[in-house]
Amino acid sequence: MHFGEPLDDARFEALVRPAGGIDTVMTADVYGQGEADSLLGRALRGVPRGDYFLIGAIGHDFYEGERDGAKGFPRFTDPSLRGPDGYADYVRMATERSLERCGVDSFDLLLLHNPDRIGYTSEAVWKALESVRGVGLARQLGVAPGPANGFTLDLIGCFERFGSSIDWAMIILNPMEPWPGELALPAASEHGVELITRVVDYGGLFWDDVRDGHQFAQFDHRKFRPEGWVEAGRERLERMRPIAERHGLTPMQLACEWNLSQPPVRVVAPTLIQEAGEGARPIEEKRAELASLPAEAVLSPDEVAEVRAIGDNTNCMALKGASPEHEGEERPDRWPLTPELEQLAERWHIAPERDLVKSAA
Repeated sequence: MHFGEPLDDARFEALVRPAGGIDTVMTADVYGQGEADSLLGRALRGVPRGDYFLIGAIGHDFYEGERDGAKGFPRFTDPSLRGPDGYADYVRMATERSLERCGVDSFDLLLLHNPDRIGYTSEAVWKALESVRGVGLARQLGVAPGPANGFTLDLIGCFERFGSSIDWAMIILNPMEPWPGELALPAASEHGVELITRVVDYGGLFWDDVRDGHQFAQFDHRKFRPEGWVEAGRERLERMRPIAERHGLTPMQLACEWNLSQPPVRVVAPTLIQEAGEGARPIEEKRAELASLPAEAVLSPDEVAEVRAIGDNTNCMALKGASPEHEGEERPDRWPLTPELEQLAERWHIAPERDLVKSAA
């Protein structure tokens, strides 16, 4: 997604090699159409397999599917590619090929990556995932909604249907984007699903080297964010800074601590970005900062609530997945709200027309 400046392969491999306080590594097969797996595999050479926790992710079919511009490759559940009777073969094939590129025999955790509506609801999909666990290709299973924010009711529904198969889920969550991810936290706790949280850095702002007027490169993914987001985010960050300083934390460490204060959250995965320009911090320094995160929780409940209030983003964007705002045909990343999901929302005290919509400016 062209965040910041590119890294050469040697620097990247050193950055992601498990060591120095970080022993969890994650890859997704679609990134670089397998190249991310291969790069990680080179970084893992010589590292004892028991010294790290490896997370893989499959879901986009770049083997038979055709890329649709910025929308990427189709999900393997796309009816134009195969029906339910073909899911098991695909999941096994994709998992084995990803493992081969990584140079290992099994994942500690395998995620269903960016599922469409079928992925959240199909028993055949989750039987296919259970089959790869059954033959030892993955020890645990999970689901990773995306790529954009949303999918709240779909994720909760997935927990309710397939909770016995789901060990982990990955969601977007950080102090400046508590909504809508926080709406799924009670269901995760109820179903015993542990959470990985991504975008903890809020587009790099919590690394504290994206400043007002920051110039993003032409194809930097963050250009999709609304105009003025950096300046508005910096203003909120300055209001949070005294809380961080009170505990000897950097802004990034404050964001991580805030996420980890949410009961089902067990992992924080901010994006490591080598920014361009004068004043940019070396990415290796950011990795060391993440690795030095205090092992014990330091924020009080009042501080957690204060940070939440400062960063409140409720109703700031249109959400993906099942939405009361969706009109027209079902799309791979957005679809109408069904009566079944409306009943689910009521069970979890979520009012879709209030809690899952973008407010008028």
